[in-house]
Amino acid sequence: MKRVCALVVLLCLAACHSIDPLSGEQDPKDPWWSLEFFAPLYMTGWVEASWVEDIHGEFFNHGMGGIIGTGNYGYDSELARGWPRGKSGGIHGVVGADLPKRVYVRWQSIVEPQTYRVWIDIPEKARQLMYRSTHRRCPETPDQPALYIAALHLGLAPGGVVRIWSRDECNRPVEVARAQAEIEPLGPSQGKTQGRYAYKINENTKRYIDKYGIPYGSW
Repeated sequence: MKRVCALVVLLCLAACHSIDPLSGEQDPKDPWWSLEFFAPLYMTGWVEASWVEDIHGEFFNHGMGGIIGTGNYGYDSELARGWPRGKSGGIHGVVGADLPKRVYVRWQSIVEPQTYRVWIDIPEKARQLMYRSTHRRCPETPDQPALYIAALHLGLAPGGVVRIWSRDECNRPVEVARAQAEIEPLGPSQGKTQGRYAYKINENTKRYIDKYGIPYGSW
């Protein structure tokens, strides 16, 4: 009897797959999702703290996100104007959390310098996109499994500008939210470092800013 039941289940799964070849329900996937931070090129920053409230009202301390917006990309054009094409930091899972209701982030904009904080409401369309990305295969590559992990990418720019992207089933970034952060009145590290910022501007960033300035209004 057990063998018969098992065979029926297998036949049902095979039938479902043949009916919907883009289903990624059975593809391997991470049980959590990733919250990642980045900044425009050369616009160095430091993520001091982040929190997530999920759809069940549970809060998760996501911790520090580290340094963002660094590197040496050359000085022939205004690379910091607008957001970089690659909208992803290192994968940083929000362990134990369901899909996000809202996200908090506090960060130091080293290039200004200034410290910002903001709670960002995550819209339903973003949650649908995150779920779909790991449960549906890309129509352009139906033989490849669905994405292994859903993600939110938070872009943090000088002036307190925040933009948020997720990814569709073809791993393309899709903008899902925007926000304007407020200045943290306690300053960097909430006043615990006597106004000192986590980093100094490196020579590459200083050279870029001396040539082009900070492109406020481009983000």
